[in-house]
Amino acid sequence: MAKKTYDLLFKLLLIGDSGVGKTCILFRFSDDAFSTTFISTIGIDFKIKTVELKGKKIKLQIWDTAGQERFHTITTSYYRGAMGIMLVYDITNEKTFENIVKWLRNIDEHANEDVEKMILGNKSDMEDKRVVSTEKGEAIAREHGIRFMETSAKANINIDRAFSELAEAILEKIQGKEPQDAPDRVTVDRRVERSSNRLQGVDCKCYFMRT
Repeated sequence: MAKKTYDLLFKLLLIGDSGVGKTCILFRFSDDAFSTTFISTIGIDFKIKTVELKGKKIKLQIWDTAGQERFHTITTSYYRGAMGIMLVYDITNEKTFENIVKWLRNIDEHANEDVEKMILGNKSDMEDKRVVSTEKGEAIAREHGIRFMETSAKANINIDRAFSELAEAILEKIQGKEPQDAPDRVTVDRRVERSSNRLQGVDCKCYFMRT
């Protein structure tokens, strides 16, 4: 039997409307790559990356879901067992932000009750086209008692940090510790991180499940 190369396995989920940049976020984190030619995800894709946090090797299994309504019944089945969920909207598209409430309802209906959540306002490099203010993102996160961060897959802003903080929150929870940012006292950190040495992938694979 092959020796296990990690201590813990965390299943993470990226959800949000089509076109908000979920696939770009995933590829930036897993491969440190960015492309403007990604086609919309069909059904489900996932990547695996192993990171080291607090002395533990943690394998992150990150699922990238289709945002189109026609794939809704396919993707909701993947909510079950998710330990962390990132809800992504596009700061240049008001509708994708408004639909965060819908995605939160989907989590309530389909995910585990204790799943860790984080809202990401993506495409923060496109400041000249911004229509959703940072304050709006902060407000909805505070209202629902979850974490919030603005990111850019293109400029590599806060990508590693987002995955790191979500993974740390899960780790603290399963270790029986109180999370640093407990839901009833959410704080919004506006620091921008363009790169991170905290996460070092030692195993990165890509699997495609197309319909």
